[in-house]
Amino acid sequence: MQVQSALLFESPEQIYARVFRELRPRTPLPGFTVCYRRFANANSFIRLRGGTVEVRITDVLEGAPAPIQEALAWILLAKLFRQPVPPAWAGRYRRWMNRADVRRHLHLLRQSRGHKYISGPQGEHYNLETVFEELNQRFFNGLMGRPELGWSRRVSRRLLGHFDPSHNAIIISRIFDQAQVPRLALDYVMFHEMLHLCHPVDHSGTRRCVHTREFRAAERQFPSLQEAKAILKTL
Repeated sequence: MQVQSALLFESPEQIYARVFRELRPRTPLPGFTVCYRRFANANSFIRLRGGTVEVRITDVLEGAPAPIQEALAWILLAKLFRQPVPPAWAGRYRRWMNRADVRRHLHLLRQSRGHKYISGPQGEHYNLETVFEELNQRFFNGLMGRPELGWSRRVSRRLLGHFDPSHNAIIISRIFDQAQVPRLALDYVMFHEMLHLCHPVDHSGTRRCVHTREFRAAERQFPSLQEAKAILKTL
């Protein structure tokens, strides 16, 4: 009880100094500066510069309980010094971030602060609106409301597509907007992202499951699924 009470009166800099001592007891204690920033997401950043550890934390956590601040300190400092993040601290932080009220707050921040580049559906070779509506009729009886559709800024080979629920947008990599890329591959990626509208992310405790069992079952209904995935590997 006394330990918890002491935590309540620690400044953010004191929390990071204490965690630093526990993590690296033989290393001279550096200076610490901790500030909260109006980020559009839950990211926080840390760096060591000129003998000072500089920490920038999303203002979503400005009013978080001291144990959550301490958990983030363990996570950031462990990553800074390339050490494993202690599972207990990582789990505590994930449970907090998975809370419904925290997720709702983040969703609103992304909407109000985030800036989403959306090119529009027309590409050089394919129109995403046409692709979406054809798949909508084939697999969803034409009942799915069309989100914002756009191509990525660059030709991405790692992020082939993503659905952004905060901006209700599906973005597809420009790698598919080429004559030599089979339409089947584009159809599959669009279908995959459309399923995210039907099967939202499952949050439970420390668990965050993007592709649930129901999502995977629905995805298997796509004809030529294996052929489409084989094409993606060639890209």
